[in-house]
Amino acid sequence: MKNHPHHLDLQPAIRAQGTVRLPGSKSISNRTLLLAALARGTTRIHDLLASDDTHVMLMALQKLGVRWEQVGESQEYIVHGVDGVLPVHQADLFMGNAGTAIRPLTAALAAIGGDYTLHGVSRMHERPIGDLVDALNAVGMRIEYTGQPGYPPLHIRRGQIHSRRMQVRGNVSSQFLTALLMASPLIAREEPVVIDVIGDLISKPYIEITLNLMRRFGVEVQRQGWQSFTIAAGQRYASPGSIHVEGDASSASYFLAAGAIAGGPVRVEGVGRNSIQGDVRFVEALEQMGATITMGDNWIEATSNGVLKAIDADFNHIPDAAMTIAVAALYADGPSILRNIGSWRVKETDRIAAMATELRKVGAIVDEGADYLRITPPAKILAAAIDTYDDHRMAMCFSLASLDGAARKGAAIRINDPKCVAKTFPDYFDEFAAITRGELI
Repeated sequence: MKNHPHHLDLQPAIRAQGTVRLPGSKSISNRTLLLAALARGTTRIHDLLASDDTHVMLMALQKLGVRWEQVGESQEYIVHGVDGVLPVHQADLFMGNAGTAIRPLTAALAAIGGDYTLHGVSRMHERPIGDLVDALNAVGMRIEYTGQPGYPPLHIRRGQIHSRRMQVRGNVSSQFLTALLMASPLIAREEPVVIDVIGDLISKPYIEITLNLMRRFGVEVQRQGWQSFTIAAGQRYASPGSIHVEGDASSASYFLAAGAIAGGPVRVEGVGRNSIQGDVRFVEALEQMGATITMGDNWIEATSNGVLKAIDADFNHIPDAAMTIAVAALYADGPSILRNIGSWRVKETDRIAAMATELRKVGAIVDEGADYLRITPPAKILAAAIDTYDDHRMAMCFSLASLDGAARKGAAIRINDPKCVAKTFPDYFDEFAAITRGELI
């Protein structure tokens, strides 16, 4: 594989087959780092994801006075918890483009109080955070915008909390609710905290990850449906001693889709039927499209059964993994519709617009709506140079267009700015090369 600094060329690959050991889950890694930092005691974290987003969180915690060390060259980290009291009360924190870092950290810092500024790359300053800031300020915390209202950068000062009942809209990003939940024990010392969700809550499986990990660190949350969450008074985070990070289920989607498109079997290790990640439900969509899926406790395998069937489904519960279905739809026997994906518009890029633009380059007919995509596959996938919009998932998804499927042949695909995969999966293209019987040049 020849590496160019600005692009990577993927030649058509005849078959996908093999086994991939997944990197750690980004969602679990950054939540675990923050919970370990806030907890009483020392936590040993196994299989932490090595990526830009986790590096951002580690550096922020270090600046806040949280001590941690990496065990040799491994992905094992030891975090020394501060029991809810940060050693450093004034800091300027760079958050990159890591939503899983800036949102929970904003809520935690506002609850603890101090003098903190948070900023990131230019795209981060276009990603909304207003619903979270409104929820926190409404109960007496002090967060100011230093740029455009509703978006980072932010300045957090010490507030005067006068209420422990918070409200947040649920239809922009589930990370806002995750942030409030994770910060709530910090302000529930004497009185319970109640968080009410206004409207529908999107991406519910990600909230389940949050609740599961909070439980591992000793805090129970009572929920009434998906509309109200109560954190009883007096609960504090306590280290579980050691914790393992599951393999990333969103990252699994590319390899499983490759198996479904181009023969297989392709097996991913590190995630399985007992996963706490909702994105494992991606395999249900592949099954609807005709692939054979088998699962063990810590692995999932996908095999092709010929031409994929078109799909028409609601993907609100798995927005990240659903991007993979959009490219798999190129290999289907008719038009596919991905519904209820409005949250794509406020991710690392406007993913609905980006996906529509790049799918058209490879020959698809795409109808793009406010919260849906309708994808009619081309008679023949066209060679194309794919722009990635500094979005790791765009780069990984479109590698699949180089595969030979039962319905149509893959094409030579150029991935511009392939290094953007470092956000969650720095070795992605090496792993993709290992399971594809073709040549990457």
